[in-house]
Amino acid sequence: MKISLNYKNRKIGIDVKRCNLFWMIKGLMFARRESAKALLFNFKKETRISIHSFFCPKFLAVWLNKNNNILEMKKVFPWSFSIFPKRKFSKLVEIPCNRKYDEILKFLDED
Repeated sequence: MKISLNYKNRKIGIDVKRCNLFWMIKGLMFARRESAKALLFNFKKETRISIHSFFCPKFLAVWLNKNNNILEMKKVFPWSFSIFPKRKFSKLVEIPCNRKYDEILKFLDED
């Protein structure tokens, strides 16, 4: 599925895999960096849960509100124990740092 991320009064579309409960637990664990796909995690209500990156390739964590406005982003490196966002969020997108998402990663990284 494709979603639109709202960032600094601009939008960018990204193809994501919407995750069910199994994928919420697994996430990007054991994914190969170049073939990994961006994952979308929807939560029923706002939350502030932590994520980890055990057995994961490097990725960009993008925390969103219910309107897909970016609240916070963080590059996550392998073997990070606990990554907490500063604010509550409704959605989380994990974007692997690979060639498929280079354009999106550059768009989100520019200041």
